[in-house]
Amino acid sequence: MTKLLEKALTDAIKERKRTLGAKQIVSSMKNSKLVVISQSIPTQTAKKIEESAQNDNVPLIHFNDTSVILGKLCGLRFRVSAISLSSLSNTNAQAILKEYETK
Repeated sequence: MTKLLEKALTDAIKERKRTLGAKQIVSSMKNSKLVVISQSIPTQTAKKIEESAQNDNVPLIHFNDTSVILGKLCGLRFRVSAISLSSLSNTNAQAILKEYETK
């Protein structure tokens, strides 16, 4: 897990500049700067999110752990299978993607 992504997740939760849940993410994709999905998300749902992200040119990260771990990284006490960040700058989004790809 990258430190930049972890900080971006916790900041988005604190500032309420995020969207949780697959249906909500797909419907609000245009406002998203970065989407993170966990391994626990059902394949059909993951494909819907991937298609929507691709259509709106939103970067997508496949988080290589469970929704329980993603929820903990967000500082939440419940599972998070998908989260969309809307308050992230383009520079930070690109830095997170580069750092995540190198791991």
